Amino acid sequence: MKKLKFQKPTGMHDILGFDQRCFEKISDKVKEIAEFYSFNKIDTPILEDCELFNKGVGLITDIIQKEMYTLKTKGGDCLALRPEGTASVVRAYIEHGMFSYPQPVKLYYMGPFFRYERPQSGRYRQFWQFGFETIGEDHPVYDAQIIQIACGFFSDLNIAISLEINSIGDKECRPAYRRILVRYLKSKSEALCSDCKKRTKDNPLRVLDCKNQKCKEIIDGAPQIMDHLCPDCHSHFKKTLEYLDEMEVSYQLNPHLVRGLDYYTRTVFEFSTLKENEKTLALGGGGRYDKLVKNLGGKDTPAVGVSFGVERIAELMKQINYTDNKKQKNRVFLAQLGDIGKRKSLKLMGELRKHKVATSESFGKDSLKTQMTRASRIGCKVAIIIGQTEALNNSAIIKDMDTGEQKTIEIKDIVMEIKRQLKS
Repeated sequence: MKKLKFQKPTGMHDILGFDQRCFEKISDKVKEIAEFYSFNKIDTPILEDCELFNKGVGLITDIIQKEMYTLKTKGGDCLALRPEGTASVVRAYIEHGMFSYPQPVKLYYMGPFFRYERPQSGRYRQFWQFGFETIGEDHPVYDAQIIQIACGFFSDLNIAISLEINSIGDKECRPAYRRILVRYLKSKSEALCSDCKKRTKDNPLRVLDCKNQKCKEIIDGAPQIMDHLCPDCHSHFKKTLEYLDEMEVSYQLNPHLVRGLDYYTRTVFEFSTLKENEKTLALGGGGRYDKLVKNLGGKDTPAVGVSFGVERIAELMKQINYTDNKKQKNRVFLAQLGDIGKRKSLKLMGELRKHKVATSESFGKDSLKTQMTRASRIGCKVAIIIGQTEALNNSAIIKDMDTGEQKTIEIKDIVMEIKRQLKS
């Protein structure tokens, strides 16, 4: 078989067919939830200044060191294809002076992001994410609300999820825990992987996120940060869990959960589900990032957010045999014969659209049999047929695709008649 000259780049993918319908359903559900909880949509540029992510995400992270796509412009600027959404949203918050808005500012987004990593099931180098960000409030009720939003999203899609949660403290208590953790890791350094040996020196909390099996065994015996939280962080986390308990949200405490980005403080959490082979499939997560706004040049502003990968959710929708609720049988099929029939049909289709009547056609086909076969195949409930005789008489045949019954009426009355039949 001859190899195609052009194919999609490694790690990229086309979204079409059933995948496209899943994406649309996810997008519609995100918008519905955002409107209920008063989140406003924000779209940020796909290209951002490299330093935004270097400073925001953290230099000693896999995203910055291994995964970020960067480029130099002709003017010498260093830009990056955005690898995540929160830093861009915070940049926009600062740039547009949103600290003067009524707080908190609630924003949501959905779009493509880019990371150079090994492609695998549901994970690509260009991938889609959606996220919710609440900026300007430090009360733990907003940690709980963000989690509530995520749980509601998955519940609406009939996707069973598990939630792990932890607190990683703040600048008051984390330094002391960091020293305790480093002492422990140094005592086990010979058994650590090469990446974790480096992380022990530069960013020891990242060791807790390692997926290497030998490192995981060491991590299981590591000191737990929850045992070293300051009173404020302990109180904040306790109240967050109390809100979740009140909402009857199931969760599991994971004392080694840290997430992979440097901007997190206090509450962190992850959502996952189980695949058929019983391996955990991560869907996304988030947490509080109270210092990110200030780190990127703004005022000291607390915030909390969550984000999810769309591709993995779409894969789960396939596994549970998801079907959308669009009433395909309510579609109308517009069949025609001859040029005059096409002209009348085009005008009628415009009228049907004005009245929000979903309509399909095969204007490129001249065979009525071929057109009616397509109408039946796509599940249309009613067909409108305009032949040359009907076109000359300004009339059309309306056919019930279930019973085969048909009648001829004037074109000016078609929309009203179609709407009546679709309701019956």
